[in-house]
Amino acid sequence: MTNQTAAMLVIGDEILSGRTRDSNMYHLAGKLTEHGVALREVRVVADDHDAIVAAIRALRGHDHVFTSGGIGPTHDDITADAVAAAFGVAITHRADAMALLGAHYASRGMEFNEARQRMARIPDTATLIDNPVSVAPGFTLGNVHVMAGVPKIFEAMLEGVLSTITRGQPLLSRTLRLDRGEGEIATAFAAFNAEWPDLQMGSYPFNLNGNYGTNLVIRGHDAVRLDAAFAALSALFA
Repeated sequence: MTNQTAAMLVIGDEILSGRTRDSNMYHLAGKLTEHGVALREVRVVADDHDAIVAAIRALRGHDHVFTSGGIGPTHDDITADAVAAAFGVAITHRADAMALLGAHYASRGMEFNEARQRMARIPDTATLIDNPVSVAPGFTLGNVHVMAGVPKIFEAMLEGVLSTITRGQPLLSRTLRLDRGEGEIATAFAAFNAEWPDLQMGSYPFNLNGNYGTNLVIRGHDAVRLDAAFAALSALFA
């Protein structure tokens, strides 16, 4: 079985300016790994209509595209319009989204004003993504899942989306910690990697209290094969 692939599009001037630290990519990568979907590409673009359209079109070759950011009530929340343009479909104040949001604000005695109604602008033919945190929905159009940028909301929406995606084989990993620098082990590790071409391997240096070391990581889908490789790697550097 070949696992599905995914890409992520992070949208927002606040990310590119350094004002906001993005945590959604980290969360998505971990969840997709558990789900058996391979995250292959991540892009970050500004709140620019043409840039979002171009990125959506470029990334749609993956099985799934996950976006975060730009679906709120303010003038710079343009993601929904850009996604509609990328697919060539109309976007309107959808009755289903209007009903959800209208009931939400009415129950709190709050005005369902023009700004809040912007969050009900959903492309035609899109399916709503449930938002159990603040009601304002995301949506799925084709293979693009459009979600909020606020981490708590993004994470809640993602749970719902993942429940609709077929699971693949989870990517498993084993880590060998060595108190040696990369330069000392690189040649032997490269040769070892060549002997196990079906597995992914990487080395990750660290400096702890002035002492250099390296974490050697092996990744694969077959636990038995992974354990055999890890045992051989441990023996190599014993």
